[in-house]
Amino acid sequence: MPGAVIAIEVTTVTPDDFRRIALGMKDAIESSHMDHPDFRVNGRIFATLHADMEWGMVKLTPDQQQRFVKDAPGVFKPENGAWGLQGCTAVRLDGVDQEMLGEAMTLAWRTTAAKPPSKPKAARRSRSKSR
Repeated sequence: MPGAVIAIEVTTVTPDDFRRIALGMKDAIESSHMDHPDFRVNGRIFATLHADMEWGMVKLTPDQQQRFVKDAPGVFKPENGAWGLQGCTAVRLDGVDQEMLGEAMTLAWRTTAAKPPSKPKAARRSRSKSR
């Protein structure tokens, strides 16, 4: 129809949506480190919510990260430093839809769930200096 306007509803993801999608993965649990929520399977982190609650992180492979960054550069970007080089990928919550986040989260979960359970961290022993 000439002159017709097509309305496309874009729904953004809230921190609660991010949490719901993460916890919807089999055996996923919510934990916390460095004062922000993280989501784990087999004791390993596959996703986190940043402290600002505007960004999340999904732990992709470097190849998966490249694809998401290429397909949605304003939404996905590598995390800073070595974490980003290893595939940790920041995702802007107000720019991603639930379907795309679900795809990224599923890949992150699968990669992490395929690894053996993490070993419990041994308690640190304090060392005293002999004088």
